[in-house]
Amino acid sequence: MYRSPADTDHSGDVNASVGAAALAHDQIIDAPGVPRFSWRIMRDQLSGHLATLDLTPDLGCDIGSKRWLRGFGTFLGLGAVALAFWPNFAPLEAAPAAHLDDAVRDEYRAQMIMPLALGADSGRRMGATALVAPLAAAPERPMLEMVVTLAKGDSLERMLRRAGVGRDDSQRVTDMVGAAIPLDQLEPGTTFDITLGRRTAAGAPRPLQSLDFRARFDLELGIGRFDDGGDLALTKKVIRVDETPLRIRGTVGSSLYRSARAAGAPASAVQSYLKTLGQYVNLDRDVRSGDTFDFIVAHRRAATGERQAGQLLYAGLERDSAPRVQLMRWGEDGEFYEASGVGEQRGGLMAPVPGRISSRFGMRRHPILGYRRMHAGLDFKARHGTPIVAVTDGRVTGAGRMGGCGNAVRLRHDGGIDTRYCHMSRIAVNRGQSVRRGQVIGYVGSTGLSTGPHLHYEMYRGGRAIDPASVQYVTRAQLSGAELKRFKDALARIKTVAPGAALAELEQTATEVAAEEPEREIDKLAAPRKG
Repeated sequence: MYRSPADTDHSGDVNASVGAAALAHDQIIDAPGVPRFSWRIMRDQLSGHLATLDLTPDLGCDIGSKRWLRGFGTFLGLGAVALAFWPNFAPLEAAPAAHLDDAVRDEYRAQMIMPLALGADSGRRMGATALVAPLAAAPERPMLEMVVTLAKGDSLERMLRRAGVGRDDSQRVTDMVGAAIPLDQLEPGTTFDITLGRRTAAGAPRPLQSLDFRARFDLELGIGRFDDGGDLALTKKVIRVDETPLRIRGTVGSSLYRSARAAGAPASAVQSYLKTLGQYVNLDRDVRSGDTFDFIVAHRRAATGERQAGQLLYAGLERDSAPRVQLMRWGEDGEFYEASGVGEQRGGLMAPVPGRISSRFGMRRHPILGYRRMHAGLDFKARHGTPIVAVTDGRVTGAGRMGGCGNAVRLRHDGGIDTRYCHMSRIAVNRGQSVRRGQVIGYVGSTGLSTGPHLHYEMYRGGRAIDPASVQYVTRAQLSGAELKRFKDALARIKTVAPGAALAELEQTATEVAAEEPEREIDKLAAPRKG
């Protein structure tokens, strides 16, 4: 029987308000023989008891107390429950083997990976037993063909001996090749096609049947036996080579490097061109997208199809708003001279890295040490791994760890000038090595006392630190007289080279085509007999 809040008994205003508030949320059960109670009150009481009950006390505290014993009982109960759910490790019963007929069994055998002794068609071979009789002699291959490569620092004779060529044949081959070309002209990486014949006796080395290799870009050598068992003979095949220089012209566009590569220039030639041109003009500020680049590199192409790109010979840049740049390599020292015969003009030192100066020479507050002290150099802001170059020619007097400078390189230059490059991530030179202007000596890092990747560049005169921005080197070579005339004549001749002419295929002559055609048996029979 349910009662509404209006039917409940109450006395006093306070009891009435409390009863109304309680009965507004709960229902009171009034059944015969059952005391009246509120589900909400019972729930609150149960929640209070559970909140005060500490079932999982810390067993490391109050050992032996009632609280500890209650927690220990909880531990034992949970352990018993865990053991009750312990899995069964009894072996599983496998399905009964199916009956296989011969066709299915053969299909399974073809896909097995088992030893042959167990009936598989693939896998390891069966080991020899006492029933296996060894052969008295195993037959050898009548000929062995191989390709061997000449390693750096190796000699021709040692390479032949390792390939299996006998002592007499290897010595004979070395003498014949040395008579054709100097042996020191054989470049490391040269490949040799070698064919060895049948042994004349058991244990004897195989005789050399033939040996063919590319001795030079314009020469192939072959050594072989023309008669069975005869002596070795050398044959030469001179390859026609065209040495027309490769000239590349085009519009700069959005990227000078990508435009030159798209025009067919080798990557090494483009890099040499940019390095040479960058010493005369600012590639970022003075080169426009509408300018025309023009450079010539030494180039060789063989009648067999191989090509070789050499060093940069001419570097030019045609601009609308500024005088054109025309530089040509001249002389034994390989310097570039302008079209007027003036040599390489270096207006001051090169920047060691491409980047802005973040801290100049003078007193400053050290960012790590926290007090003011002398900053004996210039800081260039650059990314980690940016190449660092020598500002001018010099010799490496130090390369390694240098205290707060971290990984550093120190160079000695003319005029009693020394420079030091600090905080490198990697060093690219060794002590005692001579370096040229613009040569990479290391890479930007943050070693030593450094707050981030940058280059700390110092300069010393007579052992005293000076401001690097106050020193300039200017070198300029000048041609005159007959030498100047020869230079201008050579410049006029090299500029007559047609752009892209060296990229065309070199046509073979009739003699070269005939030499490559195989001799047919029918031609031998048709040829008139002598005598």
